[in-house]
Amino acid sequence: MSDNPHIVLDARFNKYIFGHTKLEKLWTGARWAEGPAYFPAARHLIFSDIPNDRLLRFCEDNSTVSVFQSQQGNHNGHTVDRQGRLISCEHRGRVVSRIEFDGTTKVLAAHYQGKQFNSPNDVVVKSDDSIWFTDPTYGIDSEYEGDAHPSEIGASYVYRIDAATGAVTCLITDMVKPNGIAFSPDESLLYVADTGLTHDPACAPVIKVYPVNADGRSVGAGRVFSTCQVGLYDGFRVDIHGNIWSSTGAGVDCYAADGTLIGQIPVPEIVGNLTFGGPKRNRLYIMGQTSLYSIYLNTQGQKYC
Repeated sequence: MSDNPHIVLDARFNKYIFGHTKLEKLWTGARWAEGPAYFPAARHLIFSDIPNDRLLRFCEDNSTVSVFQSQQGNHNGHTVDRQGRLISCEHRGRVVSRIEFDGTTKVLAAHYQGKQFNSPNDVVVKSDDSIWFTDPTYGIDSEYEGDAHPSEIGASYVYRIDAATGAVTCLITDMVKPNGIAFSPDESLLYVADTGLTHDPACAPVIKVYPVNADGRSVGAGRVFSTCQVGLYDGFRVDIHGNIWSSTGAGVDCYAADGTLIGQIPVPEIVGNLTFGGPKRNRLYIMGQTSLYSIYLNTQGQKYC
């Protein structure tokens, strides 16, 4: 539990928080917790423990955590598609996959131009059912989060999977290690975090924003939206008001749509990712390095994130 759950840096932050709510530590026991995805019908949260190669399930009804799946490819990021299926980024599998309604797993994409992906990291689904994902090398850099292997592509890009054809197109090539990814509420903007500082000391820890072109299938030139103050950004989500809630080395940072850092939620661990959940989508689930936290906010996450 945190005695100081909010840091207000701009008056705009006050309307998104409750002064009496506290950061709750719900569970601990992961090596690197990541990839939260909320399922409203079941009222549970699925999340990854990447080095332990397992998916965990937090049940809101009784606040218990159990193993959902294990030995499934060192999953990292997840999202829920508009049909209610789990979309997964697999480090060891080096694919983007989907768990079907009958429980089977379908590989949606494994290669670009005949070359195997590095290790898909984070993912978002657009309103046209296309899947947009990042592909840095963290799952092939060592044996810790996947299998060590040279990159076949030779760089880290952002891709799109077409919903109708399954065709993969490359969208963004100007980042060192693209990581977290999300759309603005109207899908006119695509936000992507660059964690390339892990490999290149000259790479600034930033979130970049790219305008989505009129075709809805590509993006224009990006610009820096924000720069991380402590550690690196990793996963993040955008709420219905266009605020960006991002993981950092010190907790969660909240940015207004104009790029102003308006508030922070300190967390006693490095934060790797987060998502909104609960029946009203107003509960922020936070993935600390080893633990699951949550806090209630006076805002809501987008329905599909």
